[in-house]
Amino acid sequence: MSRASRPDSSAADDIDDGRDETPAERYDRNWNEVLQELRVLQTGTQILTGFLLALAFQPKFPDLDEGQQIFYLALVVLAALSSIIALSPVAVHRMLFRKKVKGVVVSFGHAALITALVTVSVLLVGVVAFVFDVVVSAAASVTAAVVFAVLIVLGWLVVPAILRARRAKEEDA
Repeated sequence: MSRASRPDSSAADDIDDGRDETPAERYDRNWNEVLQELRVLQTGTQILTGFLLALAFQPKFPDLDEGQQIFYLALVVLAALSSIIALSPVAVHRMLFRKKVKGVVVSFGHAALITALVTVSVLLVGVVAFVFDVVVSAAASVTAAVVFAVLIVLGWLVVPAILRARRAKEEDA
């Protein structure tokens, strides 16, 4: 259906991004994208949380020293926090459903997703460090944590920044 024949054709497209959509349609599309990203993130968080919770029931768990037990509990709290953050956009959407504030919901979902990614990155590094600490040594734990932190920074920040810069350069050319 063309924009002219749509009942909502009075809502002009306010962004020139190659799409012919109203702001409401853009919010719907953006919300669906946020939800898909949250699904991926939540699945990973659930797997990590399950792994952490299962550790407490392993025979070697009572052999952990006090520092390792505190580290473990911090990771469990971080995993729970990651889940809360990743699920919060769904709760906000439910509470604001049909209140005509989809833009607010999408903005909140975006902010929560970024926050959840930061939380999960710390959780990932922490889980790797914890496992290396228990299985190998504290020194190996630090090395593994640094390596994984660098990989996350490269994959989640540096590569997207490079791709964004290339895209901007192509648009300017």
